[in-house]
Amino acid sequence: MVEIFQDLVSYGHEQVSFFQDKQSGLKAIVGIHSTVLGPALGGCRMWNYATEADALKDVLRLSRGMTYKAAVAGLKLGGGKAVIIGDARKDKTEEMLKAFGRSVEMLGGRYFTAEDVGMSVADMDVLRTQTKYAVGGSNQGGSGDPSIMTAFGVFQGMKAAVKFAGLGEDLNGMTVAVQGVGNVGHHLCSYLSAAGARLVVTDIYQPNIDRIVEEFGAEVVAADDIYSVECDVFAPCALGAVLNSRSVPLLKTKVIAGAANNQLENESDGHELMRRGIVYSPDYAINAGGLINVSAELTSYNKELVLGKVSQIHGTIATILQMSKDEGIPPHVAADRMAEQRLKEKKPVAARATASV
Repeated sequence: MVEIFQDLVSYGHEQVSFFQDKQSGLKAIVGIHSTVLGPALGGCRMWNYATEADALKDVLRLSRGMTYKAAVAGLKLGGGKAVIIGDARKDKTEEMLKAFGRSVEMLGGRYFTAEDVGMSVADMDVLRTQTKYAVGGSNQGGSGDPSIMTAFGVFQGMKAAVKFAGLGEDLNGMTVAVQGVGNVGHHLCSYLSAAGARLVVTDIYQPNIDRIVEEFGAEVVAADDIYSVECDVFAPCALGAVLNSRSVPLLKTKVIAGAANNQLENESDGHELMRRGIVYSPDYAINAGGLINVSAELTSYNKELVLGKVSQIHGTIATILQMSKDEGIPPHVAADRMAEQRLKEKKPVAARATASV
C-alpha cells in the first residue's frame, strides 16, 4: 500500500479505486487523476496484463494523460481512466460488464467511462443498464463509436504536422506507416487512402490486417519492422511506450502523428526525437477527437458541432509545434505547458490524494 501512495504522489492523482466481483471475475482499477476542470472522463481498457502492477501503472499513466488531453482540448473535464484485467476476447461476459457498471456508479459521477482497447459500443450499452456515468453507447442518446472522431482528429493533426515539417499539407503520394489497424487505425487508414496516401501497416491480429489490405491495398510488414519503414509519417495507433530507446534509432520518418496514448516511454525519448529532427505530434493533443465526441453527450450531442470542434485539432497541433520551435523545447513539453497553464488558471476546490480498496 505504501508503494501505491508513493505512485499517487508521483503522478498527482486524487483517487485510485480497486473493484472486484468474485462471481463474474471482475478485477478493475479506476484512476481519477484530476477533477479540477470538471468530472473525470476517460475510457475503460480491457487487457490481459502480465502483472497487476502493470495494470496499475497503465491506469495511472493513462488517467494523467486524460487530464492533459481535456485541458489542451479546452474541455471542462478532468482526467480518469479504468482498466479491467483480462483477455477481452475470452474473459469478457455480460455479468462482468454489469459488475463494472455498478462499480462506476459507486463513484457517484466523479468518473465517466467510455470505450478503449478491448471495449465496444455494445459493451457501453450494457454498462449503461447499471450506471448513469457511461458514454459512447448506442442507446439512451449515446453518440456511438468514438473511434471515428479520434481518427478524424488524428487526420487533421497529421496534416498540420506534415505542413510544419515542410512537406506541404496534401497527403497525396505520401507514405504513412500505421502501427495498429483496429478501430481507430482502420478509420485513419480510410481517411488516408481517400487522401491518396500510400499505406504500410502492421497489427498483431491477422483479421485486422486482412481487412485493411482488402479495402485499401495496404502493404504489410512484420510488427518489429514497422519502425524502420521509410515513410513520411509514422502513425502509432496501438498501445503506448512504442517510442523508446530501442525503436527511436530505427525510425526513418519525418513526422510522427498517431492515435496511441502515452507513446513516449520516457521524457528523454521526446528530446531524442527533437534532436533527430523528427516532428512529433503529442499524443494526447492529436488524439482528443474521441474525448471531444463523448464529452458532448454530457450536454446535448450535436454531430456538426462536434466535427467543428474536432477539426480544431489541426490548429492545436500547429500551435504546439510552433511553440516548440519558438522556445526550443520538444513538442511534448510544449503541450504539457499548455495543459498545465489551464489547470493553474482553475484553482481546485480542495486538495485530494486518496486511494480506496
